[in-house]
Amino acid sequence: MNIRANILLRVYLAFGLIVLLAVAVLIRLCDVQYIQGDKWRAMADSLSTKYINVEAARGNIYSNDGSLLATSVPEYELRMDLYAGGIEDDTFFSLKVDSLAMKLSEFFKDKSPKEYARYLRIARRDSVRYLLIKRKVNYQDLKTIRTFPLFNVGKYSGGLIAVQQNKRILPFKSLAARTIGYKNENVKNGVGLEGAYLNYINGESGKRLVQRIAGGVWVPVNDEAEVAPKEGSDIISTIDINMQDLAQSALEKALIASNADHGAVILMEVATGEVRAVANYTKVGPGEYKEKFNYAIAGNQDPGSTFKVASYMALLEDKKVDTNTLVATGDYRIKGHTIRDSHGSIGVVTVKKAFEESSNAAVAYLVNNAYHDNQEQFTDHLYDWQLNKKMNLQIPGEAQPVVKNPSNKSWSKTMTLPQMAYGYEMQLTPLKMLSFYNAIANNGRYVTPIFVKEIRRLGNPIEQFKTTVVNEKICSDKTLKKMQEMLEGVITEGTGRGNIYNPLYRIAGKTGTAQVADANKGYRGKRQYQASFCGYFPADKPKYSLIVVINDPKNGYYAAQVAGPPFREIADRIYASDMQMYNSVADHLVGNTKSPEAKAGQTKPVKRVYNAFGIKTLYAAKSDYFNSVDTSNGLVYEEYSSVKGLMPNVVGMGLKDALYLLGNSGLKTRVTGSGKVVGQSLAAGTKIGKGLSVQIELE
Repeated sequence: MNIRANILLRVYLAFGLIVLLAVAVLIRLCDVQYIQGDKWRAMADSLSTKYINVEAARGNIYSNDGSLLATSVPEYELRMDLYAGGIEDDTFFSLKVDSLAMKLSEFFKDKSPKEYARYLRIARRDSVRYLLIKRKVNYQDLKTIRTFPLFNVGKYSGGLIAVQQNKRILPFKSLAARTIGYKNENVKNGVGLEGAYLNYINGESGKRLVQRIAGGVWVPVNDEAEVAPKEGSDIISTIDINMQDLAQSALEKALIASNADHGAVILMEVATGEVRAVANYTKVGPGEYKEKFNYAIAGNQDPGSTFKVASYMALLEDKKVDTNTLVATGDYRIKGHTIRDSHGSIGVVTVKKAFEESSNAAVAYLVNNAYHDNQEQFTDHLYDWQLNKKMNLQIPGEAQPVVKNPSNKSWSKTMTLPQMAYGYEMQLTPLKMLSFYNAIANNGRYVTPIFVKEIRRLGNPIEQFKTTVVNEKICSDKTLKKMQEMLEGVITEGTGRGNIYNPLYRIAGKTGTAQVADANKGYRGKRQYQASFCGYFPADKPKYSLIVVINDPKNGYYAAQVAGPPFREIADRIYASDMQMYNSVADHLVGNTKSPEAKAGQTKPVKRVYNAFGIKTLYAAKSDYFNSVDTSNGLVYEEYSSVKGLMPNVVGMGLKDALYLLGNSGLKTRVTGSGKVVGQSLAAGTKIGKGLSVQIELE
């Protein structure tokens, strides 16, 4: 073979090998792509990981007295990896699966053991790595489930996967539920305190590593989050849980009795503006009411006669009238329109009496006659008192008050002023009206209602909220005094004397009965009424202000009959439970030389008791025993040390200490009486010997 042929042979051989290699690679690619494709795609999925957010436990909401109003508890979704490391062996799995099925059936009682066993075996056959076992499992149940067969192989190797979720619960159920509010992912603006303080309560999310397995399912790599979430801050509200319970109970009872559509109750502390209770109920069925809407802060309506307080305050402040000015209460006619009192005329009476009997005709005449030529003078008072402004409450949803002035297009020079005088042609919420009455009770100091006192993180305050003063003095002291007397007169001499008056303590307030407009037909439709009572107690030293509003009552609509009884019930119960309101107990201070008397005896136990009570006592020396000495300055405790061979002084001691000392001295003791030692047969300091008898007398 020549050289050329040899070279060609080698070239062909090399080329052939390259072609064979290319064919082999092509065949392998086809094998991987089409024959083993599912296997490798599953493996690729299993190798995919990412971090997801882990929701932090939300902060708690507490009441003013420390009761827990809202909290987050862990809730788990249980999954199972049928091919976890510890249960991968088929023999071991088959040996234990029936036992696991029986345990799950006994615990959850939703499937039979056979159904659970079949469910687990089918999942095993299909190589399921994230099988749903149960949703909404609490932590105590999870601890029990971890002990079940297969699951107890190991925290990670037993196949049990517990995915934690936080569940929000209200320990007191419906109490203050609307004020507490809720967080809803589908609602942009949260409700109540939960919504208002979302950024504080939510905390900081953590990070958890998850792995994608076959089927595109993401499962946690570890039970614990790689970056632990930070719990949210706690909210300390002003709500008192006992007062809240009382308010809701009284309101519900009144709504059922009057067959009303809805109602609200607000209780506020006069000096601070702290809201102690807010109740809102809407009728959902015959005799059934639930919290569906916060009428207290968002229920804008004509206030009716409760607004007469502002009208009379303006009249008195401008010296247009005095409490003894005479006014007619008959029909008041204004260009074809008649304003009359529903209870009929009571003749010509004083301004004070007209207010106490809630005469519409009288106040309409007085306001129209005083301000007709300068109508802005009246509305300027209302604007100065900021009745037209929101109060910037700590919870969302406050309605915008509507108080007209002569520049409004809807203002009528003939009718608007007299209509406003008795609470029409305006829109105010119950809380807005209550805050005005609260200012009268607070000696003219107008404060904004508050719902939250403090925000805490890990038990430490991070933000505190103080009372905001809107107006230091809404009117002169002279006007204020007259208004307070008139409000108290409503209860003793006027519309409140039958249902609200209590001889044990003084109440001040005003009834309000208003016809409310129908949503579609206005005042021409079916007549609907709002009955309300707003006031404060005790009138001589106001501590709480309170408003009760009942809408569309069917069984009578006069405020004194409908709103009066729940006001009286709430006020009576609070007054009876608050010792400070009716029984001022002076503090008893104990000085260093005037501590409570104790029996003579060992020093240390007595000191320990005194220290526990925060009492400092005067001791003359540091001895294990002492005797009390009665002096003109009180009790002083002096040192006593027994001397060997001499009779100890046990007078004033209890039996235990006396027997201990006498026994250590070698004496045989006879005892008569009970109490503390008042006498001993051997005088203190007498020489004694072992076995000598001594008698002590106790009294």
